[in-house]
Formats: sequence, C-alpha cells, structure tokens
Amino acid sequence: MRRIHAGLGIMAAALMVLQGCTGGAVRDGADVPVDERSVGADGAAVEPRDGVETGVARVGSGTFDGRPISEVLSDPQSVLSQRVFYFDFNSSELSVTDQEALSAHARLLSQNPEMSVVLEGHADERGSREYNLALGERRAKAIERLLNLQGVGQVQIQVISFGEERPVALGHDEEAWRLNRRVELLYSGY
Repeated sequence: MRRIHAGLGIMAAALMVLQGCTGGAVRDGADVPVDERSVGADGAAVEPRDGVETGVARVGSGTFDGRPISEVLSDPQSVLSQRVFYFDFNSSELSVTDQEALSAHARLLSQNPEMSVVLEGHADERGSREYNLALGERRAKAIERLLNLQGVGQVQIQVISFGEERPVALGHDEEAWRLNRRVELLYSGY
C-alpha cells in the first residue's frame, strides 16, 4: 500500500512540474516578439542596413579587397591569377612561393564561403597509371591541407586526380613533363 501511495505521489509531482513548464508557452499562434539584431563573428551587434532584410544571413560579398571576385581572379597582376601550381618530379611538396599564393586563395575562400574550388591533381606520363593517379591525388591533397589549415571549409573543396590522363604539354621531354606535374584550382560559386 505504501508503494502505491509513493508511486502516486511521484506521479503527482511530475505532473505539477510538467504543468509548470508549459505555463509560459505561447498558444494559438500568438505573436512572439523578435529582437531585430544580429551578432557578427566577433560577437558584436550588427545593425541592419537599409534595404537588407533582417534575420537573413548574408553569406559572402561577391567582392575581395573591394573588387568583384571575377575581376580579381582574371587580373594578371593579382596573386589570385595564379591557379596552376607545379611540382618537382615524384613530389607533392609545395614551394614557399606557392604557399604564399595559396594563402591568398585561402583568404578569398574563407571570406566567401559560398564559393568552392576543385583541385585537379595531375602527373607526367612517367610511371604507371595507378601510381600517377595516386601522385596527382597527393599533390591536390597537399593544397587541400594548406587551405584547410588557413580556414577554408572542407565543404568548399573537392579533390580530383587525373594522373597522366590530361596533359597540357604533349611532348616526351623534361619541359613537357614539368608542365604536366601540376594542380589546377577551378573556382565556382561567384
């Protein structure tokens, strides 16, 4: 009998707690007040701008350093115009100069998360097909790691290896092989 009374007491207490939890709930489609402020990445309040709907996140600006992205990417004076990175024979190591250029690409991508990039890895004709596919992938992944470490989201990057299948130079000499050992960055989403 005591067990029954104790069980009923526990159930009654649980029902009172549940009833208290619903006491302040909005019912029947009543309006809910909404604060019209956003918070930036630094935690500071961001005031709404005229003509921009509040409560909707704006992703990316379509510009980089105050210029349209398409203009910056096509400007031969911009470090971002370098989108092909070359490698030594049987290597996936990036030069210091390439790392600096890739830092600019990382900054562009991290400031514009709606953009994405495909990293196409390539190799010269020497070596087996399987080996060259793996080498092209290692080269593209080396660039992917560098971009990730500098704040580019993983969802923005796709790695593809073509190995020796898509040469840009058709010769069978060192000059042709040098041009075929590369990773190409192909942008989309801007």
